[in-house]
Amino acid sequence: MNMTSNDGDTAYADQNIGSGNNLIESDRVEGTAVYNRQGDRLGTVRRFLVEKQSGKARYAEMVFGGFLGIGEDVHPLPWDVLTYDVDKNGYVVDLTKEQLEGAPRYGMHEDRQFDDAYDREVRGYYGLPVLV
Repeated sequence: MNMTSNDGDTAYADQNIGSGNNLIESDRVEGTAVYNRQGDRLGTVRRFLVEKQSGKARYAEMVFGGFLGIGEDVHPLPWDVLTYDVDKNGYVVDLTKEQLEGAPRYGMHEDRQFDDAYDREVRGYYGLPVLV
C-alpha cells in the first residue's frame, strides 16, 4: 500500500522497519508485564505517555503494589529504563522492588500532571538526564 506525504514524496506503509516486527499497537502495551533482572514480576504497564510534538514515548506508567487492585500505586518509568524481552513477552528494568518502593509514584485515581519539576524529579531518581 502506498502513502503520499504532505510534501509529495511517496512512502511505503508496508515496509519493514529494521529487522523483524518492531512496532506494537498501544493497546497491546497496556497490561504488559514488567520484570526486574532477577525475573521477578514487578507490575504491569497501565499506559504510556507520549510527547505531543515528537510523538515519542517518554514514560510508561507501571502499576505496582497492592492486592487485587487495592492499594496499588502508579510508578512513572522513563521509557529509557525499559527493555523489551521477547522470551518473557514483557519489559525488563534494572530495578529492585525496594528501589521501586522509594520511587516517585501517585495513586491509581490521581491525575498527575507532568510538569518540568516532576519530570526532573522522576528522571533524577533513575539517574537520567532531563530531556529538553
